[in-house]
Amino acid sequence: MTLKKFSFNVIKKHKYARRGQIVTSHGLLDTPCFMPVGTQGTVKAVFLEDLIASGTQIILSNTYHLLLRPGVDRISSLGGLHQFMNCKLPILTDSGGFQIMSLSKLTKIDKDIGAIFKSHIDGREFILSPEKSINIQKKLNSDIVMVLDECPKITNDKNIIKQSMCLSLEWALRSKNAFGSNPHKGLFGIVQGGLYKDLRLKCLEKLIEINFDGFALGGLAVGETQDQMFNTLDAVKDYMPKDKPRYLMGIGTPSDILGAVKRGMDMFDCVLPTRSGRTGLAFTWNGRINIRNSKFKNDNSPLDDNVTLCDLNKYSKNYLNHLFNTNEILGSMLLTMHNINFYQQLMRQIRETITNGTFNDFHDKYINVI
Repeated sequence: MTLKKFSFNVIKKHKYARRGQIVTSHGLLDTPCFMPVGTQGTVKAVFLEDLIASGTQIILSNTYHLLLRPGVDRISSLGGLHQFMNCKLPILTDSGGFQIMSLSKLTKIDKDIGAIFKSHIDGREFILSPEKSINIQKKLNSDIVMVLDECPKITNDKNIIKQSMCLSLEWALRSKNAFGSNPHKGLFGIVQGGLYKDLRLKCLEKLIEINFDGFALGGLAVGETQDQMFNTLDAVKDYMPKDKPRYLMGIGTPSDILGAVKRGMDMFDCVLPTRSGRTGLAFTWNGRINIRNSKFKNDNSPLDDNVTLCDLNKYSKNYLNHLFNTNEILGSMLLTMHNINFYQQLMRQIRETITNGTFNDFHDKYINVI
């Protein structure tokens, strides 16, 4: 395979909303894009072929979890994560920074070293430093690499958020130094600063000085309201580099994505469509459906008449209700695939409406529906 240089190009704008394209060595990404989460080297309950058929162009995997299981050397011995999981799509790897927050009871921070974890599996202690996180991601051979940051819990204590932001900046520089130079991969910095505009802008300014291939916004979707998240995006949207991709981490619901695209964001990931699919919640253009509800016992209509992917429109709500209420695995597989397909339909519609200049109308039509 001939390695391609990582690059990003804005093709069309509609006010702040941007349609663009990212070039990676494993394929092109049309933005705005949604990345299904394959934390442990698999998007749960879905075949990769079906992901590709849905229009998925990139997936996300996680440094922390793959470090523990199956281990990085086991993956790198085959050439990397693409070969290990037989994946032809580009892959973005998170750095493990989110786990510093989500597994905070098992984590200590040493600012000079990194994060000191106790494994949630067997209690084994190990260190995840900025340098180690980057080196792991190099061995995984992902296309987009994230710096290690500290993702803080939501708090009204500005001093705590400031300390976390300063530490993330130090780790960002160490991550950049460990990454070195590789024109075939993208290294993204992560903007922290909570809900405080001055901290967000200070962090962004410093990250621009360090110079990254893309810029992510972290520390959101951690308990704040949607309005607070949108206000944070409004605070930074005029200051984000115009020639670099913008990644809103861990977001989210379809309405989150619509509002974030309106404010200039390009990339999104979330476990919501897959996790919801496994528990019986379906996303549709008319709103969410809890397929376990007894009212669907005699509903022989499909979730979506227009979806032919994987013959999803041949399964009735009646049948899906039966599958979930008897804990059959097929129910989780079908609803997960339905949700991923819905999300990718949403992204295609967003890109099309940006191109033809009707995105704001599309946003207004669906922001309070889906």
